[in-house]
Amino acid sequence: NLIETQQLSSHSTWFYMLLSIIKKRRFRAISFFVPSCDLGPFFLVQLELKALEVEDHWFCSKVIVTDPEGRQQLFPCYQWLSPKKKTILREATGFHSKCKSIYNSVIVCAVSCRWSVYDSEIPHIVQVDSASGLPYETVSILSMLFPEYIKKHWMTDTFFGYQFLNGLNPMMIKRCSKLPNNFPVTNDMVKSALPKESSLEKEMEKGNIFLCDYARLGGIVGNVIDGIQQYLAAPLCLLFSNPQGKLLPIAIQLKQKPEAQNPIFLPTDSKHDWLLAKLFVRNAEFNENAVNFHLLRTHLLAEVFTMATLRALPSVHPLFKLLFPHIRYTLQINIMGRKLLIDLPSLYIFTTQNCAIGIKGMITLMRRATASLTYSSLCLPDNIKERGLENIPHYYYRDDGLKLWNIIHKFVNGVVAHYYTDRDVQEDSELQTWLTEIVEHGFLKNDNSGIPKSFHTVAELVKFVTMLIFTVSAQHAAVNNGQFDFGAWMPNFPSTMKAPPPTTKGQATAESILAALPNVKHTLIQIIWQLSYPFGYYPEELFVEAVPLQKMEQFRQDLKALEGEIEARNKNLELPYDYLNPKNVANSVDL
Repeated sequence: NLIETQQLSSHSTWFYMLLSIIKKRRFRAISFFVPSCDLGPFFLVQLELKALEVEDHWFCSKVIVTDPEGRQQLFPCYQWLSPKKKTILREATGFHSKCKSIYNSVIVCAVSCRWSVYDSEIPHIVQVDSASGLPYETVSILSMLFPEYIKKHWMTDTFFGYQFLNGLNPMMIKRCSKLPNNFPVTNDMVKSALPKESSLEKEMEKGNIFLCDYARLGGIVGNVIDGIQQYLAAPLCLLFSNPQGKLLPIAIQLKQKPEAQNPIFLPTDSKHDWLLAKLFVRNAEFNENAVNFHLLRTHLLAEVFTMATLRALPSVHPLFKLLFPHIRYTLQINIMGRKLLIDLPSLYIFTTQNCAIGIKGMITLMRRATASLTYSSLCLPDNIKERGLENIPHYYYRDDGLKLWNIIHKFVNGVVAHYYTDRDVQEDSELQTWLTEIVEHGFLKNDNSGIPKSFHTVAELVKFVTMLIFTVSAQHAAVNNGQFDFGAWMPNFPSTMKAPPPTTKGQATAESILAALPNVKHTLIQIIWQLSYPFGYYPEELFVEAVPLQKMEQFRQDLKALEGEIEARNKNLELPYDYLNPKNVANSVDL
């Protein structure tokens, strides 16, 4: 590669450089010199690429400037240089907006990153139609496993119950201390599933009864696929954690309104009646996971977090440096999803072509889910407590997730406390603007969400940033990485049902169940994932100060220790839970 460099001008604050690219072959470390002169202190470097080909692009990782005395300054880049634009780099030392004597904030991305409203009642998205409209630094690759265990165990009550804790959607289950009025389960119905000397009321008092309520799906009309009406239910499922630590379903009602044509199905019913009821619950799980817990609560929130960070925080801001590895590929994967996996103007192509919940139903569900979105539900320790799941056994999502939350919190606190006091937090206008963008465009100014409207203390900021990083990394891994494991064997996770929920008992047969399941072509949902950087691995040198660098190294050591703990435990499990093993968690949302 031949590189010609030319000094255009020098200034005490700005230092311009022009790189004329003669040939594009491969990446190299490039060194060049400018005539010795007194530049004085400078904080910005501008790069401009000149290429022979119009679409020629070069990736620049960083610029290191060494003065005649040997002192070095680092200017992180980590993005593609384009002939179409000039790139401004800021020196790596972190400063927040209170440090006005150091720099005047220039928020470049606020011009290029604009909000778009897909629907007024769901979080807003970036105003870009294709990934090519994004900055060139958002690029990555794709890849794909096969589960035999699910094929062998999908019909058992034990595995059915297990999936509420450690399957693809460990978010619906909650402890039941009192039955809902619309779920009239009696002790006589379930006594055969309980210990001999016990009762439903006693087990609820002990904290052993749990509920999954899919009320958000109520009233949604099924999709029409290839001219055939599809169906979905809005079930209530009651579960019992038995003395052996197994979570078992003991009652299922498929519609929200109790009536004669809406029977409560029980394990003592015929095996086909019971299996069909469980299949409708699994389909409800599919819808809640795909639309609410995966799309809304990780992808769309991650897009909001990314947009707010790019618009409100300059690259020199310590919070930008901390968050950038966790937002880097979000806009790319979301836009690719809307263009490739998705059939615009719908959001996901499989919802309109392969699933019971079509585009209208999906928007309805997403609106309801957005309205019920709370800050506490995104903060794992609060969420576990609210759902009453502190003591249920074998809940590995909870166990591993809380350990990951604490490791992230320790890391974030170490970095944030290095730059901020409580007063700094209160006076950082860019930080407050960043939060306002998230509240307005992600939570739609919902006063019932519990989302903070401003930050007053370091502790508040640390918790919020911990939530953000956990959401886009660990939480996304928990609700995404098992898609193929739990969904490749279609009967375990049906995307649609071709028959309506049964209104009477004793009618289901093996043939009627098979006829209710999706056609083969409607189950061919391509499962891929994008290879992002592993959790805690930060190849970009965005920090230069000793304290954040030390905290990053300690963070990696803590993650490695947790990896060892999880792998040691998994050796003794029939079905290992590995989705929150740090080595399987990506830095950012990647599918």
